[in-house]
Amino acid sequence: MNYIFEKAKIKDTKIIYEILTYYGKKGLLLPRPLSEIYEFLRDFFVCRQGNEVIGICALHIFWENLAEIRSLAVKEAYQHQGIGKHLVQACLQEAVSLGIFRVFTLTYKPNFFSQLGFKKIEKESLPHKIWADCIRCPKYPDLCDEISMIWEFKNE
Repeated sequence: MNYIFEKAKIKDTKIIYEILTYYGKKGLLLPRPLSEIYEFLRDFFVCRQGNEVIGICALHIFWENLAEIRSLAVKEAYQHQGIGKHLVQACLQEAVSLGIFRVFTLTYKPNFFSQLGFKKIEKESLPHKIWADCIRCPKYPDLCDEISMIWEFKNE
């Protein structure tokens, strides 16, 4: 299969919204309003097969030294083919190119992220600013079961 990994374009906004809504209804990630996807479209990478968007992932910058991998989703028919891994790697490469060497994620798939060099951390070690999105989650605050993980680039 020939997959293309690239930055999202304006024409991708509605399919990004549909994918996030689909997995959000399953409780696997936080859905986002369409207006927010437009606002943060530049955060997103997509994977295409032909003209179809089959995977998405976003790198959201929080501070001068911290960004988040979020909204990682691959359509079910295309899972377990390395697409998610390539999307995360694209985000990590962009973080490094921007001079950001610490990237965290909140995930239900810690084994997936540990294979990419992420390590588990305590949620409390992350800045309070990152919890703004959590307020919209139906599991907040007492039922939150996401695992906090961080990736750090060692520039030696």
